Amino acid sequence: MVELYRNYRDAVVSSGVENAMDIVVKVMSTVLDRILLQFEEPFTFGSHHKRMVEPYDYYTFGQNYVRPLLDFRNSYLGNLKIFDQIEKNLKEGHNVIFLSNHQTEADPAVMALLLEHSHPYLAENLTYVAGDRVVLDPFCKPFSMGRNLLCVYSKKHIHDVPDLAEMKIKANAKTLRQMTILLRQGGQLLWVAPSGGRDRPDPETNEWVPAHFDSSAVENMKRLSDIVRVPAHLHALSLLCFEIMPPPVQVQKELGERRAVGFSGVGLAVSEQLDYDSIAKLVDDSKNAKDAFSDAAWSEVNDMYNVLKEAIYGDQGCAVSTDSLRLEQPWFDGSRRTD
Repeated sequence: MVELYRNYRDAVVSSGVENAMDIVVKVMSTVLDRILLQFEEPFTFGSHHKRMVEPYDYYTFGQNYVRPLLDFRNSYLGNLKIFDQIEKNLKEGHNVIFLSNHQTEADPAVMALLLEHSHPYLAENLTYVAGDRVVLDPFCKPFSMGRNLLCVYSKKHIHDVPDLAEMKIKANAKTLRQMTILLRQGGQLLWVAPSGGRDRPDPETNEWVPAHFDSSAVENMKRLSDIVRVPAHLHALSLLCFEIMPPPVQVQKELGERRAVGFSGVGLAVSEQLDYDSIAKLVDDSKNAKDAFSDAAWSEVNDMYNVLKEAIYGDQGCAVSTDSLRLEQPWFDGSRRTD
């Protein structure tokens, strides 16, 4: 807790914001109080968790914690018109699934903060397919309680403790049934990280890059969206925010990782709807089609990530926009493009 406080304090102070220490004390006193509560009265997540805003507003709690860490002057949202269409599709009862990279424990708050000015409906109604770490670690749980979650055990770690493997498999099956029920209702917005974990730096270049997707995870979401017989739209979603709360360089199985915190620009971008049939026509069998679709989704994520990286770290800003990716800053009045 002491380390978390110091890291958060240093990050907020480095932002140059006025009254930085007042913000730190106000935010961190609340955060530490809510973390301690998880040791005294642990909350248990079900397979489907709906964000808690009463009697305590955990959604706003999470937003207030991450907001001072974002350099909005150097942050970007990509393809607002596609987000417009996604919101329209949802309100018409369609399902939308984001196939995304995953950078930090703060990803849900970062996405919501970037969307809340132009698309608050998406920010508040997004459901995250979340691994067990964020619903078991007392330092994560208060933030997770403010998000809509479908809770799963990562395939990478199901057999870490052999005696628990059967329980984890059954829990995942229960979550899958709950996901099916939600998708049959329609109007669901799901976020999935098919890589199965957070991005890490490339060992050769030390550059942070989107981890490759597990094609079976992508195929499962595609198949499930087809089975429920409700119109569904799959989009690639790219997120760049690793400096806000970078994970340990090496994947660790144990809970209780050290938490670095930083102040940085961030970015979020969405692709056009992914067209499975067009991609499948280019390959000769169903297995290759599955892999090709997964690769195409990851390539979209990676391409958008590189544009966001150039905008944020290459001092190019919105000028780095391409024909397929328009970057904007809708949190600044009058900044949204109409062309």
